[in-house]
Amino acid sequence: MAFENKFIQQRIEKAKLLQSEGINPYSNNSKRNTTVKKYINVNSDIAEKENKRDEHRIYTVSGRIKLLRIMGKASFFQLEDETGTLQIYIARDNLPEGFYNTVFKKLIEVGDIVEVTGYPFITGKGELSLHTSEFKLLTKAIAPLPEKFHGVTDKEIRYRKRYLDLIMNAEVRKTFQIRSKVISLTRRFFEDKGFLEVETPMMHPIAGGANAKPFVTHHNALGIDRYLRIAPELYLKRLIVGGFEAVFEINRNFRNEGMDATHNPEFTSIEFYWAYKTYKDLIEITKEYFKYLFEHLDLPIILPYGDIEVNFENFQEIPLIESLTTIGGVPADITNDKEKIVTYLKSKNITVKPNMNLGQLQGELFDEYVEEKLIDPTFITEYPVEISPLARRDDNNPEITERFELFIAGREIANAFSELNDPIDQYNRFKGQVDAKEAGDDEAHEMDEDFIEALSYGMAPTAGQGIGIDRLVMLLTNEHSIRDVLLFPAMKPLNSEDANEEEI
Repeated sequence: MAFENKFIQQRIEKAKLLQSEGINPYSNNSKRNTTVKKYINVNSDIAEKENKRDEHRIYTVSGRIKLLRIMGKASFFQLEDETGTLQIYIARDNLPEGFYNTVFKKLIEVGDIVEVTGYPFITGKGELSLHTSEFKLLTKAIAPLPEKFHGVTDKEIRYRKRYLDLIMNAEVRKTFQIRSKVISLTRRFFEDKGFLEVETPMMHPIAGGANAKPFVTHHNALGIDRYLRIAPELYLKRLIVGGFEAVFEINRNFRNEGMDATHNPEFTSIEFYWAYKTYKDLIEITKEYFKYLFEHLDLPIILPYGDIEVNFENFQEIPLIESLTTIGGVPADITNDKEKIVTYLKSKNITVKPNMNLGQLQGELFDEYVEEKLIDPTFITEYPVEISPLARRDDNNPEITERFELFIAGREIANAFSELNDPIDQYNRFKGQVDAKEAGDDEAHEMDEDFIEALSYGMAPTAGQGIGIDRLVMLLTNEHSIRDVLLFPAMKPLNSEDANEEEI
């Protein structure tokens, strides 16, 4: 940190002067007895009193000075805590002799964290305020805050210095308060449904649970590599084998992939597994889950998202192949023909990876022509088996699986399926994934023989689902970059030549 900055040096000198006055610039004896929000709520009746004050009500509030108007014998400042902002009135004659002129006016600044005690009153302009009788400095801020009226607008600074973003932007704090509520409500919803919250390993001996490139770390004591969790799926299904019938985990996952508006290398999701259920049951519980969130977050059922509106009463369901034609406008006669799809994609100047199978090509058509058009909540069902290595085949059509993905506002929010519990079928699908990896697909699933052995003991018919918490919060808060709903998103080092010297 650049302590040589002249503005920081000036504040450091003021901290020293405070110490010389016998004032600890970093004291630890706060006596706060209320928050700003509670103070405002409790004293809403002051305006009705004859003299618009109540000197018998004494409160102590603490927070950061956000705006300071120094005057001759009295001053006003805005004090902000986590719950809101309150105007504070401070006068020379209500404080110890000399304190106002020698300490408050000269050594106290915007950014300092202070504590004030006093009584409520209404100013001539009709604003509920606090009339100070005692003033205490709790923390001297030696780094000046950004200019009040512009705040922190540079997104690079906002993401790298989230603490500064939170200080200056109350709406940012609100976004993360909503995120916290979403996670809490999610936990409560599934617990009320009888699910058991569990924890599974973050470091795996095999990179599995989804098709993605893993992060690799090394376990020194064991002398072996470990993979940061791509997904907890295979461990959660082991628990179903063991006899639990409804489990969930709110988890962090890690995928060594690119970063964009909807992808961060580490992300949060909930995965849950439910014995004796199918993916159709998951469609219904997902609808219940969204209704529960909207009721408890007090959100409108038609939710604005950027330039569009999403109607959460209009859940739809459509098979993937059907969606290619009815939504994507792809000619129906090519959707089940590998060579025709390749020709069609190339005619649209879309690069096709060599050796892509029919299911992968159908997925490519979906990504290009359907996904972004799915605005209202839409369950896309009947995924090709080639791109669903862990999903159960449909009994009537073994080329598709009992799977859905939920799309809202053009983005995937959830992935679910009736779980594959045939150990022989699972082994053969893993083997196909191994062959794909050997052919150059570094996101293909690896063979997990221990999981195959677990399935061989018998897993009850089960349905499982994952919901991306980050993307869900983006949707509910009208944010359009995943970095805006992560407190500390992944960032490229400022000095690209030395990642260890990134400025935080």
